[in-house]
Amino acid sequence: MSTNTNKPSKFTALNAPLYEYLVQHSVREPEVLAQLRRETSQLDMAIMQISPEQGQFLSLLVKLLNVQDAIEVGVFTGYSSMSIAMGLPQNGKLIACDINKEWTDIAQRYWREAGVENKIELRLDLAVNSLQNMLDEGKQHQFDFAFIDADKTNYKNYYELCLQLIKPGGVILIDNVLWGGAVIDDSDQSDDTLAIRKLNKFIYNDSRVELSMLPVADGLTLVRPH
Repeated sequence: MSTNTNKPSKFTALNAPLYEYLVQHSVREPEVLAQLRRETSQLDMAIMQISPEQGQFLSLLVKLLNVQDAIEVGVFTGYSSMSIAMGLPQNGKLIACDINKEWTDIAQRYWREAGVENKIELRLDLAVNSLQNMLDEGKQHQFDFAFIDADKTNYKNYYELCLQLIKPGGVILIDNVLWGGAVIDDSDQSDDTLAIRKLNKFIYNDSRVELSMLPVADGLTLVRPH
């Protein structure tokens, strides 16, 4: 049996050609999502949009978990919201939290075009306020799924609030946990990087949950409360 001595034994690093192969042999992006991605690419903050394989993963995960009620922290132009909503049943509901009306106006336009606007409730406010309001409304442990992808310095606050909102056995998905590799760069002491490092370490030691960190796009951590 021949072996490839150049191939890492435990992981495969994605270069540009291999990433293109992954996309071409995995991603089945609906045209409405592709249109949104193209429009968003013209914005100064386009880097904030999740990748198409992430969107497909979100939608599949929501289906696999039989999610009925979901939370999103950080909408931007709505690609992740639409991906989640596409995975929900017709009577499913996503509460999408953001503060930027300009970006979420784009999101709502595409939600309507995709026919999922009836599944999404947009709450425009500071996300910590929106999440706390849900708790004040008596929604403790009523959600099956949460996706956190917003300002990094508040990640720990979002995590703690979502733990109170998610049912035992539900899933919290946290984006950007590898932060472009900055998490292992000791010279990077920016607030965002420090916040992500702190949360990653905290979750690893958090006995309330099970976890798995995945090298999908910029890193995703799945958390399942006991």
